[in-house]
Amino acid sequence: MPERVVIVGGGFGGLYAARRLLKAMPPQSVKITLVSNRNFLLYAPLLPAAAGGTVEPRHVAVPLRDRLRDAELHLGEVKGADPAKRELRVHSEHFGDHTITYDRLVVALGSVSRMLPIDGLEERAIGFKTLGDALALRDHVIDCLEAAEVAEDDDQRRAWLTFVFTGGGYTGIEGIAELEDLASDILDLYPRCAESGMRWVVVESEERIMREVPATLAEFTRRELTRRGIEVRTGVRVDGVGKTDVHLSDGTTIATHTLAWTAGITAAPAVAELGLPTDDHGRIPTDAHMRVPGFDGVWAVGDAAAVPDPANPGSPCPQTAQHAMRQGRLVADNVASTLGKGRSRPFKYKTMGMVVDLGHRQAVAALLGVNLRGFPAFVVTRAYHLAALPGWEGRRLRLAFDWALDSVFRLDSAELGVTDTRPTPLGATSPTER
Repeated sequence: MPERVVIVGGGFGGLYAARRLLKAMPPQSVKITLVSNRNFLLYAPLLPAAAGGTVEPRHVAVPLRDRLRDAELHLGEVKGADPAKRELRVHSEHFGDHTITYDRLVVALGSVSRMLPIDGLEERAIGFKTLGDALALRDHVIDCLEAAEVAEDDDQRRAWLTFVFTGGGYTGIEGIAELEDLASDILDLYPRCAESGMRWVVVESEERIMREVPATLAEFTRRELTRRGIEVRTGVRVDGVGKTDVHLSDGTTIATHTLAWTAGITAAPAVAELGLPTDDHGRIPTDAHMRVPGFDGVWAVGDAAAVPDPANPGSPCPQTAQHAMRQGRLVADNVASTLGKGRSRPFKYKTMGMVVDLGHRQAVAALLGVNLRGFPAFVVTRAYHLAALPGWEGRRLRLAFDWALDSVFRLDSAELGVTDTRPTPLGATSPTER
């Protein structure tokens, strides 16, 4: 009987592990099952671009079945596990609760937005972690312009035209840059909004934004955002979220109908239900070979795993796509070593750097010790994404066409009709009540 390897999670770690294992092992020797709650991998680094409309949303979603033709794709939500029995509990929309057995298990469940215990946050903030979140936020921004255009009261109009992003990491910065670019590009279609002007604010609790890149690049980013009229407020945090306002720790209250939450991530909740140890951040501690100590035949990779970081001894690897995909490839080799193919090796990858697209043909990039900013960084950033996007060359060609068309035509002002999937925006009624 072939050994059954179950990989939990269809993100970078899970997809790259499955593909590598398919290549490493003869098909008759192993049966690979990938369990995922969706049938595509989201290329998350381009999520802000999908929200802003500079790329087609479906071009950042890589179909798993196209990439895993010789593996079994099992759609469902992981509900728990019994490592002693080597069983995984899954809930499927079509078949309800059921159990999957395994001989070897790779956990690659990824992460979700980290929500803090702030009054009103969970009910009114809009997340920015999934493709649905990105499209819903895009719809919401356009809907705010529509509401502001017909508002009779000046204070109400200003509140509709104020957009607050919490989190000054690369996701929040790219998100506010792309969506401000979208709104500015279509603003002349809303004469009253254009006359009043918009207000965009990014709030970061640390003393500077973009701690993922060198301080000089972070300062360039701050100046570039400020030049566009985006307020960058550091050393302050959100303390409360009202129906039509956001309260900051410095006593400031901002009247707004929009709070986009991009302040960090945490391991997916299902990780806690697997019967495996977790650290204070909900991640599964592993050794350098990505094995879970004390659990034979179990490995963990990606955002859900605390894999030792070779670049920072004593700390886990950063939760980035570049780490997850390389961990996925290596863990497949390490799993194969237990099946008689090759030998197990420790994870030794060190961060190549970071690229951050700021829109307006501006970016910052820190790669292999070289710092770039402005247009040269913009070129490098797009080249990096073209090279890193999983899939056949046709998918990369579609992405290149998206960028080419964006340089020629105005961004689209049409809503995409996905607003019913987002949390109720600040001060608005639920979608069924509108």
